Amino acid sequence: MKNTLDSAALDAALEDVHRAGMPGLFAEVRDGEQVWRGAAGVADVATGRPVTADMRHRVGSITKTFTAAAVLQQVESGRIGLDTPIARYLPTLVPGERGEAITVRMLLDHTSGLAEYLPCAYPSLKAYPDLAHTGPQSLDDHRFTRFDPVELIGMGVAAPAVGAPGGTPGVYSNTNYLLLVELLEHVTGTAAEQYITRNVIERAGLRDTALPAGPHVEGPHSLLYEAWFGMIDPPRDYSVYDMSWVGPSASLVSTVSDVNRFYGMLLAGEVISPASLEQMQRTVPVVSQEGRTIDYGLGLHPMPGAGTTGGGAFWGHGGTVWGGGALAMTRADGRRQMAVAVNLQRWNRLDASGRPQPHPIDDALARLYRVAMYG
Repeated sequence: MKNTLDSAALDAALEDVHRAGMPGLFAEVRDGEQVWRGAAGVADVATGRPVTADMRHRVGSITKTFTAAAVLQQVESGRIGLDTPIARYLPTLVPGERGEAITVRMLLDHTSGLAEYLPCAYPSLKAYPDLAHTGPQSLDDHRFTRFDPVELIGMGVAAPAVGAPGGTPGVYSNTNYLLLVELLEHVTGTAAEQYITRNVIERAGLRDTALPAGPHVEGPHSLLYEAWFGMIDPPRDYSVYDMSWVGPSASLVSTVSDVNRFYGMLLAGEVISPASLEQMQRTVPVVSQEGRTIDYGLGLHPMPGAGTTGGGAFWGHGGTVWGGGALAMTRADGRRQMAVAVNLQRWNRLDASGRPQPHPIDDALARLYRVAMYG
């Protein structure tokens, strides 16, 4: 079989990201049966402990694809209707006419009009740093805070709407996925973490993936360095953190190998049915947290700028937490895959208008993605 993975080019591209300023990163690229794994840099800047490609990592909103898959399984069973109003299930959480107008599908594809509860979108919600109003100190203040998801949902529901239910472009909001978590618990009678573990994680045969209950990442992992746009200098480690501020919408711990395995099985119709996958891939325009308009499906979206190949578009998701980030892409035919994890976040400093300035890491990551997905 012809080797379509250029290991030397992949190694060099990974090293270039490290040299551009990333403390450490690791990745896995697959092309059919061929697999490349690589790592560059350090997991601990103080000790020089190196990163390795098998490390566990907080993958942020990649979790949303897992949660969406769990919801679609319940759609298949008839317990949830994709186009049923959320008020039919959770009338107290989204009351009145609004609850009757917002459907499960609108929560999944971020067209509900419900606001983000995090203060990055609404400065009056000061649980976390806001560029104009608070500061990075609140990251330390809430390192071990246990948030109540119903209270967080209440913040998002009470905040001014960001659009009409079903209107486009939608606006990306964690409030939507916390509601989906509550919906799962309502219809299954079990904790969403347990349901997702049993029916998505274990169904896909993922051995190093979990929704941790506590603030620690179990097993070998990197420290996670948050720069908060240069306001934390040097960047500070937030690898120990209570993730109840996002719950099963962004709290997953996984490995690059497990992430690739999951998306490969998902796109092969082995986690949800082919009919459900077709629903998942119906996209609408959504404004991301970075302010870009992207096409977004049901917890899954085509990768911007990835283009198409003979196997079709690339599908996947990205995710960030305090100090950590990950990105996963899988070609529609399931053959070519990439998962990358990084241990620094918000490395861009801001200009006078508050916009992130270009950084060499951005270009180096873009080159890595091109080498990984196109060779």
